[in-house]
Amino acid sequence: MFDQYILCEDGFRRREDGRPGGRLEVRMPYYRGLFLSMVEAVDLTFDGRPVPAERTSFTVHGNTYSFAELGGITDDRWEMGERAVLAFETEQAPEPGEHEVDVAVRLRISYMPVPGGGRDRKRLVLP
Repeated sequence: MFDQYILCEDGFRRREDGRPGGRLEVRMPYYRGLFLSMVEAVDLTFDGRPVPAERTSFTVHGNTYSFAELGGITDDRWEMGERAVLAFETEQAPEPGEHEVDVAVRLRISYMPVPGGGRDRKRLVLP
């Protein structure tokens, strides 16, 4: 539904903790906010290589979670339009310039018989 708005073009940076990788900002591809327990996954592919979920963290309004934790988070929400930070580790630090980024957000929505969510792919520029 809102696939083209998932990846925020202006939020792509290097990791702040000095480890190789990056951070980017994503929006929910759904018209309502959801509890984090309803976010099944945010699958990331960076420059054609899938990034394992265990090398990725999810931060929304200052609270950081691993994807293994999200299923049990029933007291925090990701609101429609709110930017979440997806921080990820790679083998080597990405070089400045353009990078191909693909995200697929999978959501569990109570009244939908199939998983919801969306996918976005963009060429983002690392400063």
